[in-house]
Amino acid sequence: MSTDREPAPPPDDTAPASGALGDSLAQAARRAGFGAVTDSEPITGHVLLGAMGGIRGIVEAVLPGLVFVVLYTLTFDLVLSLAAPVALGVLFVIARLVQRQPITPALGGLAGIAISAVLSLLTGRAEDFYVTGFLTNAGYALAFLVSAIIGWPLIGLAVGFLMGEGVAWRGDRVKRRVLTILTYCWAGLFLLRLAVELPLYFSGHIAWLGAMKLLMGIPLYAPLLVVSWLVVRSLYREPAASEVD
Repeated sequence: MSTDREPAPPPDDTAPASGALGDSLAQAARRAGFGAVTDSEPITGHVLLGAMGGIRGIVEAVLPGLVFVVLYTLTFDLVLSLAAPVALGVLFVIARLVQRQPITPALGGLAGIAISAVLSLLTGRAEDFYVTGFLTNAGYALAFLVSAIIGWPLIGLAVGFLMGEGVAWRGDRVKRRVLTILTYCWAGLFLLRLAVELPLYFSGHIAWLGAMKLLMGIPLYAPLLVVSWLVVRSLYREPAASEVD
């Protein structure tokens, strides 16, 4: 018997909650365009774009922040710089309504922009426009770290239910190790953003903070997404290949 396998851990009280969480994560992955892994399945630009919300999703995520930092850098007018991204968010929602497309992504983006704008207006500090982003990154980092530490890595839960094996991967030492490492990698992404952006926030460098916010967004997220998917695909190909041999 292979030493890479070990008995599945006994059921515990966290399994039902983990199963519900894993199923919801898997459904989110399917909506993003990821299906079950097959030997002939390539990762295409279409799939990657789908995972990031498509061209429209990328524009809706990037443009408001870009408009804010450019306007504030040029004018130092806080009200104008905040009003512009909020107006863009409203236009994104209206455009989706007119075209009869799902408005949930645009509404979520508008809510985030509005909260950031209100916070910045209340404090009178342009850099506070980015506080909600810091809190979001900190929350994700904590969730990924804690899940990996307690042995229920979020990447494992998502992949397990996406591949139709539930939490059975926890009984496979190799899968559990790899999926845990991937979870740590995602936690590292969010921590890296905080490590770079927080010093700029506290020093008041708005232009650099806005630029790094954009550079450490999709340009970092997309490569890690690709690497994660390729690793998972390789991980789930091995059993099938060994059975054929």
